[in-house]
Amino acid sequence: MVARAEFEGAVRRQGWTGGLARGLAVAVVLVAIWQLVILVFAPPPFMLPPPSRVWRALVERPDLWRRDAVTTLIETISGLVTGALAGIVLALVMTFVPAIRRILMPLLIVTQAFPVFAIAPLLVLWFGFGIGSKIVMATIAIFFPVASAFHDGLARTDSGLIDLSRLYRAKRWQEILYLRVPDALPALASGLRVAAVYAPVGALIGEWVGASSGLGYAMLMANGRAQTDVVFAALALLAAMAVLVRAAVEIATRHIAPWAPETLR
Repeated sequence: MVARAEFEGAVRRQGWTGGLARGLAVAVVLVAIWQLVILVFAPPPFMLPPPSRVWRALVERPDLWRRDAVTTLIETISGLVTGALAGIVLALVMTFVPAIRRILMPLLIVTQAFPVFAIAPLLVLWFGFGIGSKIVMATIAIFFPVASAFHDGLARTDSGLIDLSRLYRAKRWQEILYLRVPDALPALASGLRVAAVYAPVGALIGEWVGASSGLGYAMLMANGRAQTDVVFAALALLAAMAVLVRAAVEIATRHIAPWAPETLR
């Protein structure tokens, strides 16, 4: 057992370091291609700035990572936690009460026809230009993936185990807590990974519509002044943030469902 645990731990560490190395390699290749395009085609800096100017913008504009990146990160994490908890609770409620599932599931599917960007002005109007409207937007962006994935996992529990639990007269809450929930944790982990990608996008859209800080706000202001290097600097910070949030969720989901095969990749 000890040897197996050590082997699995080694596999996970290798998967994590290998993924990080691949990500860094891809980033280096993209920057090299970017620099090559600059050297070959010599586009105007206001259209495509060289990587050196983007780096200089990061150095000369510390407010980008001291204030704006921190604001977007807070909105992203808050929306991710809130949306994940809401999705988990709703999935459990729909599993406990099938009548609620029959009512809410069509409504949830219909709401996905409306992109978050379409309702962003309303959310800013209702919740203001502060951080609240961005958290709500990030919450909405990741709520459905978590609720849908977890509910599907709860519904796909082995029917043989369910029949056995009912044979032993297990209560409904015992069936869900001890059978369905553990069996659905890999599906929940998958939904959380998807949500980690959507959360920064929801926060960014809210900042584009109306904000006084954040990476989306910084990009909007810089674009209006033709400061393309600042726009690229904000995009670089956003990409780094998305990678970190995704990595944090990946580590967390490995502890949530360590037996799931996808957690070893």
